[in-house]
Parts: sequence; C-alpha cells; structure tokens
Amino acid sequence: MEKKIINTTNAPAPIGPYNQAVQFGSLLFVSGQIPLDAATGNLVQDDIQAETRKVMENLAAILKEAGMDFSHVIKSTIFLMDMGKFAQVNEIYGSYFTENAPARETVQVAGLPRGVNVEISVIAGK
Repeated sequence: MEKKIINTTNAPAPIGPYNQAVQFGSLLFVSGQIPLDAATGNLVQDDIQAETRKVMENLAAILKEAGMDFSHVIKSTIFLMDMGKFAQVNEIYGSYFTENAPARETVQVAGLPRGVNVEISVIAGK
C-alpha cells in the first residue's frame, strides 16, 4: 500500500514538518487541528465553544478533501487546556456526530500550539 498526502486550502496549512492528513489504504489519519481560520490566518479565541466549532470545521474540510465526512471517523483524540471546559467542548463536538460516535479520549495538557485551548485529531476509514 502507498500513502497519499491529503491537503486542502480550506483548513489551516501545517505549521511544521507534517501534513493535514495521510491516507493509507482505507484509513485516514488527520493531524490535530486547532481553531485557526484558514482564510484569515487568525485564531478563533472568542470562547471555548467557538474554538471547538472552528476545530471541527477544519476537520470537516480535511475529511471532505479525502472524500469522507464525520460518519467515517472511527477514533478521535481531544486535547484540552482546562478539563473544566469539557462539557462545553463535548456539546459542540457531539453535534457533529448524528449516530455511531467514534471511540475517543480526552486529555488535559499543559500546553497547545499557539496557546489555544483545544486541539482535536481523528482517524477515519472507508
């Protein structure tokens, strides 16, 4: 099997030596997304719900580029600066999965890129 690089201008460009996603066979590994607006280059930092929504929009754009959507997500990881905001993040995150939500873990971390409050990565498959 060969790996295929997935990138779209509808999600933030990588800020390091990685790609937005890599497809390997039927699996898609999407790099962690932060609440960065691809069109403006600005961070969305209004509140944790707006940040989470932008992260999910970025993930959706990458999934779409690979011919997938949230129904294809089989695993996700949520990184939070403050576990006290879990319920707010979970509310927004959950709205993107209509049924058969993926496996997931949520962890509190000491820091995230560019000082954001949330980062989410996913693995999807067809």
